[in-house]
Amino acid sequence: MKTLHIDMGREMQGGQWQVIYLLERLEDARLRTPPGSALRIEALRRGIEIEKQFRAPWDNPALIHAHDAKAHRVAAMVNFRSPRKPLIVSRRVGFPIRKSILSRWKYQQASLYIAISRYVAAQLEDAGIHSGLIRIVFDGVPVPATPSTLEPGRVIALASKSVTIPGIRIQPVSDLWRDLSTASVFVYRSEMEGLGSALLAAMASGVPVVASRVGGVPEIVAHGETGLLVENGRFDDPVRYLLDNPEKAAEMGRRGRQLVQSKFTADHMAEETRRVYQEVIG
Repeated sequence: MKTLHIDMGREMQGGQWQVIYLLERLEDARLRTPPGSALRIEALRRGIEIEKQFRAPWDNPALIHAHDAKAHRVAAMVNFRSPRKPLIVSRRVGFPIRKSILSRWKYQQASLYIAISRYVAAQLEDAGIHSGLIRIVFDGVPVPATPSTLEPGRVIALASKSVTIPGIRIQPVSDLWRDLSTASVFVYRSEMEGLGSALLAAMASGVPVVASRVGGVPEIVAHGETGLLVENGRFDDPVRYLLDNPEKAAEMGRRGRQLVQSKFTADHMAEETRRVYQEVIG
């Protein structure tokens, strides 16, 4: 099945990694992304087929899959003028959907929506999207062959979501998978989150997590079992607890890894996405 994938993001964030993981597992898939984008560079490095001319015709794919809000708009507008193709739209963010005239028109153009969590699906329904047009496909990550070596006292957090805890050094992440390989705790602060693929990466690595109780995060982090959920600004005690109780922290890491292996792998995400494609094209 020939599929065309559009992502307009300039930076390499969680959504762009999901595009990479998906395209590596699909046959006859092409990517359309702006020249110079981090996603384009990573896709080329991995041998993923890319549309050389960004504004070229659709080249008759069986369906189009838009992976971010701007890609949704681009695909809806071009697809509206051209011979129409089934349009799949992934919704990854947890923020409410705008209700402007243009936004309402754009959201009427998709054949089906893929929500990455039940929380995101509820946001789509609140915006007026019929539940029959929404399919939940959780994000997925590759699972390392061996769990991380939990280096005592090594706490890490995404540089863009930094946290300060007096007396505890929290190292900003420069390379997520590499830094997870020796971390003892992963701290994830967020004001709003569709799901949290960086959390899945930490759990897949067997690293216990302390995460904001927002959006779709509670759908993957079971408090006290696969990690700890907190209100923003209250990271101090949970992080200290995990550092002071390494056996309990290691057990949470093991349970988190088992959960990802059972439900949140990149292979599982790709297979569920294929099912959505088959449903659309019949």
